[in-house]
Amino acid sequence: MTNRNTTSCFPPERVTVAGVTFAADLAGALFWEDERLLIVSDLHLEKGSSFAQRGVLLPPFDTAATLARLSAVIARHDPRMVIALGDSFHDRKAHERLSPDDRQTLSALQSRRDWIWISGNHDPALPRDLGGVVADEVAIGPIVFRHEPTGAAGEIAGHLHPKARVSTRGRSVERRCFASDGERAVMPAFGAYTGGLSIRDVAFAAIFQTLAFTAHVLGDRRVHTIAASRCY
Repeated sequence: MTNRNTTSCFPPERVTVAGVTFAADLAGALFWEDERLLIVSDLHLEKGSSFAQRGVLLPPFDTAATLARLSAVIARHDPRMVIALGDSFHDRKAHERLSPDDRQTLSALQSRRDWIWISGNHDPALPRDLGGVVADEVAIGPIVFRHEPTGAAGEIAGHLHPKARVSTRGRSVERRCFASDGERAVMPAFGAYTGGLSIRDVAFAAIFQTLAFTAHVLGDRRVHTIAASRCY
């Protein structure tokens, strides 16, 4: 179940939240077809340069890689609106470190569509010159989009970077995943350098109350739906 973020040849997996059905993109995005709305979370742009400032040298290509993946998702779905669910930038000054090329790519992605930046704990005070609009949370129909999950019904959030450990072909692997119980969902982190938190962590128990929720795991060519209770 190697995750290469390739375009799936399988029908898209569906994630339902509060009666609304979303297509789960293999790259880790949700698409609300009726609204032509694309949702991504935790891009953590410029994480590499943030670490470099602290003496931890990482290849400085994470922003370009993340934006390239986002470009591919937008090309697949052609949304009229994109909502980025917070921690789009790794720190308060990350937007200032965007290269001219990356800034141009971001501007091109925003062209001819609405764009909403949700504030996150890493980027609580986003500047207004990034294009789009900035909000603490957004409600559309029965769905509320915010950064940190509260466990409320109808909520789609990020922040926790869910991942699942599953057994496949006699070995154990970890992959990013969507976590959902039909009433609420937590998005996987989209950024190239983002890690993950096991869905068996107590943080998820506080949101979903029990293990009666589902991991939609990002595999090689498709999204796999696995009961959380079956994950390690």
